[in-house]
Amino acid sequence: MHGYRLPVWWATPLVGTLGGWLASLANWPLPWMVGSLLAVIVVRCSGWLLKEVPHGRQTGQWLIASAIGLHFTSEVMQQVLEHFGVILAGALGTLLLSLIGLFILLRSGTDRATAFFASMPGGASEMVNLAGRHSAQPAKVAAAHSLRLLLVVLIIPALFTWTLPPVDAPPPAPVSWPWLALLLPAGALLALLWKKLDQPNPWMLGPLTACAVASVTFDLNLSLPEGAGQLGQWLIGCSLGCHFDRAFFRSAPRFLLCVLLFTLLAMLAAAGLAEALGWAATLNQTSLTLGMMPGGITELCLTAEALQLSVALVTALQVLRLFLVMFLAEPLFRLWQRATL
Repeated sequence: MHGYRLPVWWATPLVGTLGGWLASLANWPLPWMVGSLLAVIVVRCSGWLLKEVPHGRQTGQWLIASAIGLHFTSEVMQQVLEHFGVILAGALGTLLLSLIGLFILLRSGTDRATAFFASMPGGASEMVNLAGRHSAQPAKVAAAHSLRLLLVVLIIPALFTWTLPPVDAPPPAPVSWPWLALLLPAGALLALLWKKLDQPNPWMLGPLTACAVASVTFDLNLSLPEGAGQLGQWLIGCSLGCHFDRAFFRSAPRFLLCVLLFTLLAMLAAAGLAEALGWAATLNQTSLTLGMMPGGITELCLTAEALQLSVALVTALQVLRLFLVMFLAEPLFRLWQRATL
């Protein structure tokens, strides 16, 4: 009779919990995501290759997206629709900032297809798939998007938290178990349908849509129970950390340095563009700046929530840009190829 064997991923949640706990003691922004992420990366770089918790990232996104969706009310939705022109301009502007990455990578000797899909601001898994279809190097494209997400997670929450004046969190919205018993499974079903239709980021956009539509339609003003957000952060942080090890940081160091440079430049340019748009449209410039940062949706919406910024505005900017990237990336690349033949 065989003895019980621990699953290969057994240590990952423990390492992530320790990292999240230490980060919360240090008052680090988004401690359960950033702390678990860094702890898992440190352990994997030491040589112990911790494995990803099965479906951990999807479960974390499902919880976080549901919480974000519940932030939408009819009043907030009306404001988003009123400023849709500015939101579209912001999303298009951020998409144009990918030209910075394209220029830097091409100058460093990266081939055209790899440079193009590595520079896109969002849709990591979809850009890797497109890279394979256009004779690019999918491994480099995946590395570029992973490093960009790592930089966003480590830099943006800390930068915004430590440079903005502290704000008192409003009293939490009530928890309605009957509504949550309906909305959480509905979000999961919509995510599965979204995935079956091969749509981008299903575990983020499915639950977000289900909860936002219900919240706006019935003016719910609800929240998830205490601790659900931290659980989602922890699951996402543990999962993200498993994408990095010593081999990742040693692979193509020049390429990764170029990605680091263009990501930082894109962040600065996005902040400048958001300042100009916010001034022109009399919108909250901090929320605009956060929404125009180069990915990812989950992490930036969590930052907006923690800082009491407009979660709906940040979400709208990020989601709209994601769809623009999804639907325009391949046609634009083909157009570029034809124009230079």
